[in-house]
Amino acid sequence: MFLSRRNALLGGIALPLSASALPGRPAAAPSGGVRRLSPALDSIIASDARLEVLAEGFAWSEGPVWIADGGFLLFSDVPQNRIHRWSATDGASVFLTPSGYAGSDPSGFGEPGSNGLIPGPPGSILMADHGNRAIARLDLKTRAKTILAQRFEGRRFNSPNDLVKASSGALFFTDPPYGLEGLDQSPLKEIPFSGVYRLDPDSAVSLLTDALSFPNGIALSPDERTLYVAVSDPGHAVLMAYDLTDEGPLARGRVLRDFTPLVGPEAPGLPDGMAVDSAGRLFCTGPGGVHILTPAGESLGVIDTGGAAANCAFGEDGRSLFITAGSRLLRVRTLTQG
Repeated sequence: MFLSRRNALLGGIALPLSASALPGRPAAAPSGGVRRLSPALDSIIASDARLEVLAEGFAWSEGPVWIADGGFLLFSDVPQNRIHRWSATDGASVFLTPSGYAGSDPSGFGEPGSNGLIPGPPGSILMADHGNRAIARLDLKTRAKTILAQRFEGRRFNSPNDLVKASSGALFFTDPPYGLEGLDQSPLKEIPFSGVYRLDPDSAVSLLTDALSFPNGIALSPDERTLYVAVSDPGHAVLMAYDLTDEGPLARGRVLRDFTPLVGPEAPGLPDGMAVDSAGRLFCTGPGGVHILTPAGESLGVIDTGGAAANCAFGEDGRSLFITAGSRLLRVRTLTQG
């Protein structure tokens, strides 16, 4: 069930539902910090770096995206069906509601809002739209939404969760059932598996794999030759890596990092959204916070967020890592460029 999954991610923490920006200087996180597992982390995050709380009070914050030409961050609150805006000058505010499902009967949806957000063509973002079970484009000025894909072989997607764009214009996205109440048992579910897909500029949708139980976060290496997919299954909590071929199919699928032994109440969270820096290092949410990995899967350290983290993205001058972590929006400065 939706609620049991959310409780597992949060370690049973009850969260308030009204968002608020923190006045004045951002506060240091009440718990958490950076746990260093390799000296190599010293060139990525300074020893005196602070984990800051920028805003709090969300039901489940997700999908951060930095809007460079506006100087602000957008992020989803998926259960509350909202997109929030944050800037250093204005703090947090509601940018769009509803962000996903806009009908009169939301029954059947556990999470009706938008989820993953990424930059789109100028003046727009692209979104994994849980509530409309679609991949969509949002015009940032008019708030008008264009559905780009909603079906595979005539059947409605489950609830697209996260997405990444290649330089070719192709979009790669995941489609677990987290937006549907009852998950795999939902009567709204039309596709019997949770897929990873490619959406081409000509609107063609291709299934890349149906072998993952709960594919979630997705990212590309800087050279776009490797596709990363996080699997948010407590019994098989892994980060997968696949080679991308010129023909399109995924090849040489392998477990880059197995987080399953870490899953438990002492380290809330599961593999979820991620960011990749210019050197190809991964900042992958997982049990206990954000895990910083080399392209080979070696763990360099963990940003302990003091609770489950859902996603992260680089922004501002490229050296700020924004983290959506349950009820909070966090930030840590880095030495690396996103």
